[in-house]
Amino acid sequence: MSPTALAGRRVVVTRPAGQAARLAGLIRAAGGEALLYPVLEIFPCGESAQLRALIGRLETFDLAIFVSANAASHGLALVRARRAWPPALRVATVGRGSERELERLGFSAVIAPRERFDSEGLLALPELAAMQGRRVLIFRGQGGREQLGETLAARGATVEYAECYRRGRPDADPAPLLDRFARGELDAFTVTSSEGLANLNAMLGAAGRPCLQGTPMFAPHERIAAAARALSVQTVVLTGPGDEGLIAGLIGFFAKV
Repeated sequence: MSPTALAGRRVVVTRPAGQAARLAGLIRAAGGEALLYPVLEIFPCGESAQLRALIGRLETFDLAIFVSANAASHGLALVRARRAWPPALRVATVGRGSERELERLGFSAVIAPRERFDSEGLLALPELAAMQGRRVLIFRGQGGREQLGETLAARGATVEYAECYRRGRPDADPAPLLDRFARGELDAFTVTSSEGLANLNAMLGAAGRPCLQGTPMFAPHERIAAAARALSVQTVVLTGPGDEGLIAGLIGFFAKV
């Protein structure tokens, strides 16, 4: 990666606080300026009686799925505060970031897709094809998507959920971003979830609509890109997955403009 590939480019990183450093570092390594503007806050859930009961019978499950890096870090913190992880319980996840987090937390042989990094990619793996009679525990945030669990249940699995964190909208002042946009000093938004995009739209407000719609937006999944188009964002760039996909998309786009 050239240290001048993004020279002079100002890129907004909307990942939650504490999870933006890697992408910001890649932007800076390419010569760009990373502007941190978190559009999601992550909070741990209180340890409910239901969650304690699930943790207490981990041995009864055949597979544990962590739907995100947040699910991995918060879910395993709750588990390890009470007990050891059962050695026979296999672990799966949907993306590179969550796979790296699980490996950092001591897991090997994580079941994860190698091409499409989402629930659909995980569901396409042969390990999740024959699920009749299997018990699956899905670690996720409150109000997560239902497709993964519903599909596994349709394949014959018994599915339960361990909701171990919740998402919120930060109370952040949009004025610095809007000032940058007004001065022509804002080149790109990176958005990594549909919920985050909805929060960004709300946080910028009506006054920020020209900023949202007039600044190129980079998204690592078609679902997010479609949500951006629905908000009338004029330039939406679908990138590869993860931070690597985002930085490659940024470099490729700005090499042509």
